[in-house]
Amino acid sequence: MNKVFYLVIFCSFLACNSPRNKNQEVESWEARASQIEIIRDDFGVPHIYGKTDADAVFGLLYAQCEDDFNRVEQNYIWATGRLAEIEGEEAIYSDLRANLFMTEAEAKANYEQSPEWLKKLCVAFADGINYYLYTHPEVQPKLLTRFEPWMPMYFSEGSIGGDIERISTRKIESFYESGMELPEMELLNTKKKEEMAEPQGSNGIAISGKLTQSGNAMLLINPHTSFYFRGEVHVVSEEGLNAYGAVTWGQFFVYQGFNEKTGWMHTSTYTDVMDEFKETIIKNDGNLFYQYGEELLQVDSTTVTLKYKTESGIKEKTFPMYRTHHGPITHAVDGQWTASAMMWEPVKALEQSFVRTKKDGYKEFREMMDIRTNSSNNTVYADAEGNIAYFHGNFVPKRNISFDYSLPVDGSDPQTDWQGLHTVDENILVLNPENGWIQNCNSTPYTSALEFSPKKEDYPYYMSRDEENFRGIHAIELLTDRNSYTLDSLIQLAHDPYLPAFEALIPGLIKEYNKHEDKNPKLREPIELLEKWDFKTSKEAVAMTLAHHYGMRYYREGDSPAGMSAMERIQFWGNEPGEQLKIFEDTIDQLVEDFGTWDIPWGDINRYQRLNGDIIQTFKDSLPSVGVGFASGTWGALAAYGARYTTPGAKKIYGTRGNSFVAAVEFGEKVKAKTILAGGQSGNPSSPHFDDQIEKYINVDWKDAAYYREDVLNRGEESYNPGKRK
Repeated sequence: MNKVFYLVIFCSFLACNSPRNKNQEVESWEARASQIEIIRDDFGVPHIYGKTDADAVFGLLYAQCEDDFNRVEQNYIWATGRLAEIEGEEAIYSDLRANLFMTEAEAKANYEQSPEWLKKLCVAFADGINYYLYTHPEVQPKLLTRFEPWMPMYFSEGSIGGDIERISTRKIESFYESGMELPEMELLNTKKKEEMAEPQGSNGIAISGKLTQSGNAMLLINPHTSFYFRGEVHVVSEEGLNAYGAVTWGQFFVYQGFNEKTGWMHTSTYTDVMDEFKETIIKNDGNLFYQYGEELLQVDSTTVTLKYKTESGIKEKTFPMYRTHHGPITHAVDGQWTASAMMWEPVKALEQSFVRTKKDGYKEFREMMDIRTNSSNNTVYADAEGNIAYFHGNFVPKRNISFDYSLPVDGSDPQTDWQGLHTVDENILVLNPENGWIQNCNSTPYTSALEFSPKKEDYPYYMSRDEENFRGIHAIELLTDRNSYTLDSLIQLAHDPYLPAFEALIPGLIKEYNKHEDKNPKLREPIELLEKWDFKTSKEAVAMTLAHHYGMRYYREGDSPAGMSAMERIQFWGNEPGEQLKIFEDTIDQLVEDFGTWDIPWGDINRYQRLNGDIIQTFKDSLPSVGVGFASGTWGALAAYGARYTTPGAKKIYGTRGNSFVAAVEFGEKVKAKTILAGGQSGNPSSPHFDDQIEKYINVDWKDAAYYREDVLNRGEESYNPGKRK
């Protein structure tokens, strides 16, 4: 009987992989490709037209692969838990994390349970990439030679890495290697590195028509991601899809963008959407159980074998994986196994991410939000009806407020369990405030619309931290008592050069210097320069060079109490006697050592350099680069331009994240938009669109978005079917 079974399986495998079957697959791809049109405009932006949504998805993924297959593949290598196969054993805990939350078998099961319309899109996703690889045999994938329809289940929510990236791989390593907690000193060092890094997040601003010259609502879409993380696309079908904006490489929906009637912008949220549950584990008869009220429930125990690259070839390592009903066991706290709970409904999340792009007005958009799987983000919204809105979070579990969920809670107590989800109306929501504007810069929702903002006391404490940042303060100051907006004036507002953090930090330094009778002569000229500074960044500003390096050294060496926010920390610095002058003197010495002088304009140090299509760039001071006058979001810059990594030997600062794709949109009888990308649309250095937008980016000279077909045709430089590009 077993022999018969295996013979059937073997024959099925041969049938699926026979030349005839392969030819049928290629014929199917070619037939679909023939009814899809891709028009590339003068900046290389692909405008994809298909009869059905599935056709549009096929063409969208094909076009993405043309622009940057490297990033498409990398995102799925990471998401599906196979990173160590190309990066080595140090990445194996990222792979383990992926499998703790969903194995390949579970991803396939989720795909099979999807509604038919979503399955069609998933098949079109895989077919579009596979047809690209078929028609480009010269492209050599690092690992994934074939894409499957179940893969989007891993990467369904659209944000930078989703909630899963907040789960520490170092904690997972410590637990699954030794069953131990991560040492406290390592936790503190990790926290300090995170505080020093360029902040992740985004800015969203919605303007009511009563404040605009045209009377139409406007939306600023300003995500702060790593550069080149998303491409700019326009995707259209005869089934009602007509979305323009930014797509994360390898996903089949526009994540930040607009259609003719609605626009949506996501900012990272302070809503509490993840919790940790300390489990009481009991071993009995070789089986693992955990206490839950008066019951003992069995721990779900499985194993996974992961591959990793070594100098001598691919090796394997097998790990146990443990789960309770709260979620996978990811680490230990106070000696107890701890489960991490978060939203993990890939089918619903993928559904919400796609249907959001087709909504026609606030009523439909609000109904879409009832799906409640947009877990890691807030949404700033505007539409052609004149509505502006702000949804703070979307997936928010109900909790017993007698427990402090900012800390791990006792998983053995059933009262700590999540009690379903809050409705959209129960969540923090702002709709058409009287002041006429809404802003969120990853800051508190309780200042999102000034005096018309939601009130903290009206919500459970876990709905949001009431924490401001300098970007939020900057945005509020710019928006207050301002009107007559145009798209161009909104873009200028988004690039305002004032940096409020330095108005909090620099005067204390100057005061400390001036009160000393025995003034250090080495500091006199730079201090005098800072005294005259208006706290505005520019390529020419030497004071900006001084202030940035002084602030970053303070992050490394300054003293401040634990538990402070980044903004509170900057406001606190200077309370330690003698600290300010010591840090500033060290700053001057370091600049002289690195550059021969402290008297350096900011644009000579703050640079843009893109040498190749690598995901992590290697920067070199000796190679060409371009000066940039923007500044880090740490200091309150709305047009954030900061570094998340450095290259050994490079002394200058090279931007790696911040303003990446940005759009300003006006809704009316017809939608209008202006957009810009850091660099360009293509990841190929030989493409004319590799960095053709960088000068416009630096000079705040955004391009018009071609949305209507007549505009696309006027701007079009080539038109082709997938597989037929000349």
